[in-house]
Amino acid sequence: QVQLVESGGGLVQAGDSLRLSCVASGPEPNFSNYAVGWFRQAPGTGRVFVADLGRNGDRTAYGSSVKGRFTISRDNAKNTVVLQLNSLKPEDTAVYYCAARTGGLPGTMTDYKFWGQGTQVTVSS
Repeated sequence: QVQLVESGGGLVQAGDSLRLSCVASGPEPNFSNYAVGWFRQAPGTGRVFVADLGRNGDRTAYGSSVKGRFTISRDNAKNTVVLQLNSLKPEDTAVYYCAARTGGLPGTMTDYKFWGQGTQVTVSS
């Protein structure tokens, strides 16, 4: 049981960087119980896996289109997961969502039971 709120999106130019944050709150006292992932959804398509970080902060997974450019990290003391987006391209334009799971596998959509509202990232040429 956790609530997630994303922030940090905006309008940037190709090659720029953004730092997206996902802050968790709720009755669960230990944020480290949750693995957290990021997904994105561009207009006219479904949500696509971007990145995942294990509950212990030791295991990461990235979608092939962002690997090498994006980095996921977490600060459990601040109940926060960050997605650093570097070298942004127009094709990165999407609504970015963070999501939490207590089991399952990275990138398996149905394993994430808690979702944020999303934050818009728009990258112009």
